[in-house]
Amino acid sequence: MVTRPPTGSIPELPGSYQFKDVHGRVIYVGKASNLRQRLSNYFQEPAQLHPRTAQMVSTAETVEWVTVRNEVEALILEFSLIKQHHPRFNVRLRDDKSYPFLAVTLDEDWPRAVVMRGVRKKGTRYFGPYPHAWAIRETLDLLLRTFPVRTCSEGKFNQHNKLGRACLLFHIEKCSGPCVGEISQEDHAAYVKQLCDFLDGDTDAVVEQLESEMKEASKALEFEKAARLRDRLLGVQRALEKQQMVGERDEDLDIIGLVDDELEAAVQVFFVRKGRVVGRKGFILDKVEDLSPGGLIDRILEEMYGDEPALGIPSQVLVPVLPDDASTYTEWLTHLRGSSVQIRVPQRGDKRELHETVTVNAREEFARHRL
Repeated sequence: MVTRPPTGSIPELPGSYQFKDVHGRVIYVGKASNLRQRLSNYFQEPAQLHPRTAQMVSTAETVEWVTVRNEVEALILEFSLIKQHHPRFNVRLRDDKSYPFLAVTLDEDWPRAVVMRGVRKKGTRYFGPYPHAWAIRETLDLLLRTFPVRTCSEGKFNQHNKLGRACLLFHIEKCSGPCVGEISQEDHAAYVKQLCDFLDGDTDAVVEQLESEMKEASKALEFEKAARLRDRLLGVQRALEKQQMVGERDEDLDIIGLVDDELEAAVQVFFVRKGRVVGRKGFILDKVEDLSPGGLIDRILEEMYGDEPALGIPSQVLVPVLPDDASTYTEWLTHLRGSSVQIRVPQRGDKRELHETVTVNAREEFARHRL
């Protein structure tokens, strides 16, 4: 068991600390605005500690700390150390399923829209996550007539390029045929941009542009072109019907629902961009450390935003209870976003109802997990 360091040796400064076992492995990482005050809480009679905390202290052989300038730096250091060492006594994600994203490979000569899981790559835009891969394919099927971008693999693209013959998707108007030179890179890039704007929630501009082009084609007596634009517009409208409108058109929110017991917590997150639900994610946390409700929210925020999230950081994060250190986490998210972020508990109205819906989803996921 770790022996208590001399009180005077511990600085009264913000920082991160680590407990290590007899083999030098990091078994717990924490942060504190005052290291001396926080660490002194661990060195008391084991009977007065929470059972999990007592087990961690009895397993530990040494404790180390690193001082930093402020609480936000302590939070960033703590997160990086947890990611590096995966300490056994820190809250951890038990549900390791990888949610699928709709990805657009912007770094390729002919960008394509595909289903992707796992580690995110540079040069690729991600939309979602979606609960199922079929939900992405269903969304893509509705949008490809409107934005006929490439969806094929590199091998298939090269094969049809050599054959000089387009695949079936081109003939059913769900691809613009870049492999056989049926469209220029500039025009294909315009389709890609429109698709990304639409998936990003900027739907009004896309609808207005299609309506304007359709009317101009009709006035010019280009009825075949007008009919194609009409079909594209109908595809967009059907896709919009599948996206639930839950807020104002300029609102970006992440809504966190939580249901827990003494050992585990089920978390559900709805991602709202431009007032529409554009993705959903759920995970199970193993509560191997003693945490207050606000401390659990601390860990959830670190899990969600510590690595660069695919959909970015919204201006508002709705939570069931405020983090224990709300000001630090607000400052941290504001720094990551580059503009103001609010973390708040919805009290009434539409936001409260939406949060209750997300919590119901968390409760149902918890029940399924237990079964």
